Amino acid sequence: QVQVAESGGGLVQAGGSLRLSCAFSGRTFSSYSMAWFRQAPGKEREFVAGSIWSGGETYYLNYADDVQGRFIISRDGAKNTVFLQMNSLRPEDTALYYCAAREPAVNKYEYWGQGMQVTVSS
Repeated sequence: QVQVAESGGGLVQAGGSLRLSCAFSGRTFSSYSMAWFRQAPGKEREFVAGSIWSGGETYYLNYADDVQGRFIISRDGAKNTVFLQMNSLRPEDTALYYCAAREPAVNKYEYWGQGMQVTVSS
């Protein structure tokens, strides 16, 4: 059974940085696509960044427009962990951030963490 668990959230001032971590367990990490989503109060959950498995140990990275150039998704295969480095944070980045995992050949993210609060003060 796949499990994912986030850590690393918190409170930061605008312009600051935070790094979120997501620990993966239960299956072969290298062949799973991983992504970060977020949900701000009163808004729907939205995609933030993805590390999409393309075969072997190749991953395609993609980002939402409003985090492109500020956030970086990466993964450490030895630790079965995916990271989200968030730089130049803005108050509008305040949200509950979720890590998600998707099996190969499945189009939907089926495995979700509990969420980690990130609050950016102005």
